[in-house]
Amino acid sequence: MSGRSWLRMNEMLHNAKEELKRAEHLIFVSLKYTRTVDVIINALNRLIEAYDYMCMALLETAKEKNLIMDVPETPIERAHAVKEMYPDDKVLDNIELYLLMRKIVKSNVQKENEYRRHVALITYIAGRQEIVNIDIITEYFAYIQEFTEHVENLLGEE
Repeated sequence: MSGRSWLRMNEMLHNAKEELKRAEHLIFVSLKYTRTVDVIINALNRLIEAYDYMCMALLETAKEKNLIMDVPETPIERAHAVKEMYPDDKVLDNIELYLLMRKIVKSNVQKENEYRRHVALITYIAGRQEIVNIDIITEYFAYIQEFTEHVENLLGEE
């Protein structure tokens, strides 16, 4: 791998980790005290950004190895390209979560129990109710942290 692409890949991973730090603060500090759906949405957006950066790092590496010609332009195309290039279960599950979170933040959300412990974002996607509350977003955060380590391992092996 050339020095320039290695730096770009490291920059993408660094940016993903920075977004995770921001999400961590939103989840464990801001959400704890404000308990609003707006904070949940902001945290979801930070998690989505972290996934975006990790997808870019994986695809830049694939491009450097001549496995793909170009990195796709849109986030959805990049997600599908990552699923094709790295078909292990952890990657596939995380990309599905990434796509679900993108749909959640773009949907028409309902707010429930704002300013209380059980604050929740409720929406319907493909006829199915999706609920994101403090416990669920905390699980999402832990899941994406594991994925970050997995991506580092994938890129470290290459």
